[in-house]
Amino acid sequence: MAIRLESAFNLRMTDQHEIIAFYKFTAINDCDSWAPVLKGHMLDLDIMGTILLAPEGINGTIGGKPEAIEKIVGIMRAHEGLEDLPFKSSYAPGHVFNRAKVKVKPSLINIGSQVDPNELVGEYVKPKDWNALISDPEVVLIDTRNDYEFHAGTFEGAIDPDIKRFRELPAFVNEHYDPKVHKKVAMFCTGGIRCEKSTSWMLEQGFEHVYHLEGGILKYLEEIPQSESMWKGDCYVFDERVGVNHELAPSDEAKFCPGCGRALTTKLRCSPDYVAGQQCSFCPSVLERDASNQAAC
Repeated sequence: MAIRLESAFNLRMTDQHEIIAFYKFTAINDCDSWAPVLKGHMLDLDIMGTILLAPEGINGTIGGKPEAIEKIVGIMRAHEGLEDLPFKSSYAPGHVFNRAKVKVKPSLINIGSQVDPNELVGEYVKPKDWNALISDPEVVLIDTRNDYEFHAGTFEGAIDPDIKRFRELPAFVNEHYDPKVHKKVAMFCTGGIRCEKSTSWMLEQGFEHVYHLEGGILKYLEEIPQSESMWKGDCYVFDERVGVNHELAPSDEAKFCPGCGRALTTKLRCSPDYVAGQQCSFCPSVLERDASNQAAC
């Protein structure tokens, strides 16, 4: 681990911050007591971002100086069950989060039903093999992310479930797909955690061959050259960068509303007034509509 981080550090400017995304499904029985200790380490190391702890595992995206990230990774890997905690790295010229948070939750991510990826999960497909899989005409390729994430960028041929929350995905699948007809389904998300739950759920519903991109979009962009890539656009991320391009560098393309030019925060994208690629709640047409409705009251 130290060798990888030292190599990355030598390749980057020393004032760069490393942003890592990570998760692992494993039993964590001391969430309540470990959370304040872990937050204390983050504060001591000037690491910002959010870590989620649940009885089923850990999930997080955090950022700081590479040497600080090396230390926090070591701290997390010293915990029972997290010895091989994997992560994906990208870089930015400073902090992309404004505070350090460690939250304890009942589950890492909610798909609306109880599934256990440790018991049942789809087949992992490495980035180098992903293009061949999704080029198969028999494969149904489903983007498991929210609609605003899909609009920022996605894979060629991917289906948009047009959902605002991950737990809406099962209803979309039930309405459009039949395990007796759709024999091969491939799924992907930003870092891979949503697909742990979605592919587990798909298999429980009787879908025969279910695949997901190992390491998610971020790992694909890290490993696959742009000249060979089937990814189009930016990858939406939940921090101040908003989107990263194929080089995993902050992108301006995903940051602004095309209707009014306002910076698009996650909160704005989740508004019912937001229409991907068209408008947000601060666009003139929306404000005029609201003013007209108030005048009519």
